[in-house]
Amino acid sequence: MDLDGVADELYGLPPGDFTTARDTRAKAARAAGNRELADEIRRLRRPTLAAWASNLLVRERPTEVRNLLQLGEGLRQAHQDLDGERLRELSVGQHQLTFALARQAADLAAQAGRSIGEAARQDVQDTLQAVLADPAAAEEWATGRLTKPLSVPVGFPATTRQPASRATAHGRAARPVAKVTDLDEARARRDDARERLRHAQRQATEAQQELRACEEELAAAEKEQSRADEAERQAGQRVADLSRQLRDVEREQRQAHETARTARDRARAADRAAREARRRAGDTEARARKLAERTRRST
Repeated sequence: MDLDGVADELYGLPPGDFTTARDTRAKAARAAGNRELADEIRRLRRPTLAAWASNLLVRERPTEVRNLLQLGEGLRQAHQDLDGERLRELSVGQHQLTFALARQAADLAAQAGRSIGEAARQDVQDTLQAVLADPAAAEEWATGRLTKPLSVPVGFPATTRQPASRATAHGRAARPVAKVTDLDEARARRDDARERLRHAQRQATEAQQELRACEEELAAAEKEQSRADEAERQAGQRVADLSRQLRDVEREQRQAHETARTARDRARAADRAAREARRRAGDTEARARKLAERTRRST
């Protein structure tokens, strides 16, 4: 057991299960004699609902995570290069992507058994905006262990931020890093930044296309499931109808069997009565002949 493994496990759980699982792991570490690890585990904070949904997105959608991180790098570089035209072109796709990913996070949370509201979904989207704007936020988000939503920083920082001046050992301001003065070099840097932005924009478009494809696949799967559920319902109804018909036929069969048995018994009784009647009739006829013969002789 180590802290990274425990943290990965805990921050993948719904917030309602976090505290119990954390305390259980801390007790296990303490029982194993590792008090330091137990204390570190206990210091892990339960994530908010929005932070948990953001963590789910990181864990379940690695392709989208990579696309967003690459887009953030391109945007920050464009901001650093002051390429306003390309920034404006990409801003629409940027907001569309963060909105779509926030919705994916909400869907993942619902699939995990915990729905999030509109306020939490907006917190997720704000977190994604912060990831685009701030490399430190991007690094923190990519761990999948957020405890609370990230805030969008004021303005839009560049990829690497440097102070306006740095103090030297003698207290004087250091000279800034060499400034690009050559026009051709400046144009080359601008063109390179534009190419990186075009690449980031293509990635955002591809992410949108992948999202639409996933949504279409989900809709088709839900439609197919609906048809299968209806077929299952109809089959179940048919089985119930056939079972009921079978019970009726079995009851009729039992009744017919009982009627046939009764008829056989009556037929056997009638046959015995008929034989007895024939025997008595024969005896009566024989006595009548004998009586008639005696009468003839006596006259």
